[in-house]
Amino acid sequence: MTPRWYLWLAVLAVVLALGVIVLGAYVRLSQAGLGCPDWPGCYGHITVPETQQAVAQADARYAARPLEPARAWKEMIHRYFAGSLAVLVLVLAVAAWWRRRRSRQPIVLPSLALLTVVFQALLGMWTVTLLLFPPVVMGHLLGGYLTLALLVLLALQAGSWWRAADGAGTTLRWLAATTLVVLVLQVGLGGWTSSNYAGIACPDFPTCQGQWWPPMDFRGAFAWHGLGPDYQGGILNDPARVAIHVTHRLGALVTFIMVIVSGLFFIFRSGRPALKWLGGLAMLLVVCQVLIGVSMVHFALPLVLTDAHTGVAALLLGTVVAWNWAAWARSAALTGLPLTASK
Repeated sequence: MTPRWYLWLAVLAVVLALGVIVLGAYVRLSQAGLGCPDWPGCYGHITVPETQQAVAQADARYAARPLEPARAWKEMIHRYFAGSLAVLVLVLAVAAWWRRRRSRQPIVLPSLALLTVVFQALLGMWTVTLLLFPPVVMGHLLGGYLTLALLVLLALQAGSWWRAADGAGTTLRWLAATTLVVLVLQVGLGGWTSSNYAGIACPDFPTCQGQWWPPMDFRGAFAWHGLGPDYQGGILNDPARVAIHVTHRLGALVTFIMVIVSGLFFIFRSGRPALKWLGGLAMLLVVCQVLIGVSMVHFALPLVLTDAHTGVAALLLGTVVAWNWAAWARSAALTGLPLTASK
């Protein structure tokens, strides 16, 4: 039996993971990704240097990147939150392994979450040391979403929510799985758009630079440009950035249609309350996401909207993950996991 305290720790981890994703987007979008040029500290300290002597030493050590306290603090606050999440996931994993024999405590999800967080830490280090290399930045973003997804599943497992009572038919199950795959691909496209600073490539909507199909360089947009350059601000030419932006828009259209169609199927074809509720929530979130995306273009990418775009994407992913958990509940029941959480 899974104890109640374990469930609440898992829920807390979900909330913290969401906060880390939003903070990470804020750091990236406010050009603070290299606010601290080293890792895991900041200019050789565990906090941002503040004394005159410490600042002078930091500037001398990293002459190419003089200390900017505002940017450095943004980066370090994100690292503190990420570190807190790592400790919490470690506690969940250790507790699961410690209780595995006497209570049949599942260990797969907490172990996967811990491994993902460890790899995330490496990606965070490479993000800094490789000067915001786009594949690493996108991988870091996807790793954050993967961590969130695993923790959502862990919380659902620990609470035994939407298990055998909410299974769906074969069609609805595969609709849920396909929607999840499409959404993950779109999240990846969003990460590629952000890491290559392509969000500003199309300042109008629904056209791009006044055209329905402007000049685009797809080869350059998705090519390997190598290690070494400083990627802050982006290095791609305008046609390549336009190609990335337009691809992201097309992906958003496909994702929108997929979530809406699947949501309608779950609302009208499923007799399970959980699936109806989750289907409606996913539809609401994807509509909000599209409206935020259009507003971002109209208002020239204000930070509050771009950060909200990342946060709503994380909420949508969490909802679709829960959607799949509920849809595949009868299959999950075959794992022999406990169906209720004890106090």
